[in-house]
Amino acid sequence: MVGAGVHINAIGGDCPGKTELHRDILMRSDIFVEYPPQTRIEGEIQALDPDHSVTELWQVITGQVPGRSSERQITLFDSVGFATEDFSALRYVRDQLERTGHYIELDLLADPDDPRDLFGMINRAKGAL
Repeated sequence: MVGAGVHINAIGGDCPGKTELHRDILMRSDIFVEYPPQTRIEGEIQALDPDHSVTELWQVITGQVPGRSSERQITLFDSVGFATEDFSALRYVRDQLERTGHYIELDLLADPDDPRDLFGMINRAKGAL
């Protein structure tokens, strides 16, 4: 049997010095990132040489470069996350939920009566139920 391709979503490394993948995995993979300057500091690829080749995800999405190019390829997405991605994903989920009507609106803004007593908000919420 010929080796099959693999895709890895690497989201564990999120600060300098913190990685979860062995360097050998990185060296065998074609690596895709959101933003190289940030990923080289915070992502899994911080363990690689600064000039190690990576592909920016936006280039794949816009069709400027290919994503997976063979069935045997090992691809790795080294995600460090961006607020715009989080916001876009949450907005998409919210829009989908609004269509179903199967949701409950929650006020997630913290507004404690006493900023030193965050548990007071829990007690206040219990009284409202």
